[in-house]
Amino acid sequence: MVENKYIFKIKDFSVYYGNFKAVSNVSLDIESNKITAIIGPSGCGKSTLLRSLNRMNDLILHSRVEGQVLFQGVDIYGKDTDVIELRKRVGMVFQKPNPFPSSVYENVAYGPKIRGMKKKGHLDEIVENALIRADLWKEVRDKLNESGMSLSGGQMQRLCIARSLAQEPEVLLFDEPTSALDPISTANIENLLQELQKTVTIVIVTHNMQQAARISNYTAFMYLGEMIEFGDTDTIFVNPKNKLTEEYITGRFG
Repeated sequence: MVENKYIFKIKDFSVYYGNFKAVSNVSLDIESNKITAIIGPSGCGKSTLLRSLNRMNDLILHSRVEGQVLFQGVDIYGKDTDVIELRKRVGMVFQKPNPFPSSVYENVAYGPKIRGMKKKGHLDEIVENALIRADLWKEVRDKLNESGMSLSGGQMQRLCIARSLAQEPEVLLFDEPTSALDPISTANIENLLQELQKTVTIVIVTHNMQQAARISNYTAFMYLGEMIEFGDTDTIFVNPKNKLTEEYITGRFG
C-alpha cells in the first residue's frame, strides 16, 4: 500500500512563460484521498502549479516546463502521455462556474458521450450518480432538461463538479472554486469537498486562508514562484517553520 500513498510526486519542477520563470524548482508529494491546499499572494505561481498537474498550461503560448510531475508513478510530461486521458483522470474546476449553454443533463453527460457512451439507461445512471456525489441531485432532479445556466452560482459550481465527476477522475483540481460565491454556497462547496475526498484526491488553490485551515489536510505556501513551506495544515497555521509563512498567515503581507 505504501507506494500508492502519493498520487503525485513533483520533482524539481519549473514552469516558464517565455523567459519568465513562474514556478521555480518545486518539489512536492501529494497524498491520495487528502485535500492539499496551495496558498500564497497573487502572482506567486499557485494556479500555474495547479494547472501543471493536468497540463492545462500546454494551452498557453510559449509555456515550457523543466523537471518531473509523476502521476501514479508516470511522468505526465513524457512524450507518450495521452493528455486527453490525463485530463479525464485529473479533472479541473475553475474559479468562475462555467457550465455549458445546454441542459443540466447534457452538461453532466458530455464527457461520457464524448467517450462513446450511447446507451440512455447507462447515461441516466452516470448523470444521476454524478449529481448525487456533487450534492445537487435533490435540487435539480426535476430540472434536468432546463439550462445549466439557469441555476444559482453555487448550483452552477456544483454542476461543474458533477460534470467532472461523471468522468470518474482520481484527482480534482480546484482553482479558487468559491471566490465568486456567497458564504452559504461556499460552505456547501467546502462540505462537499470534504465528502469527496473519501473517493477523490483534491488539490485546491485558495486565497482564503480560513478555507485552507478549515478543509485541507496539507498546506503548501508559495511565494514568488517558490515553495516556501509545506506540511500538515495544523502545523503550517499554528507553528510554521519559516518566517515568511508566519508573516503571510498573520496578514503582514499578501
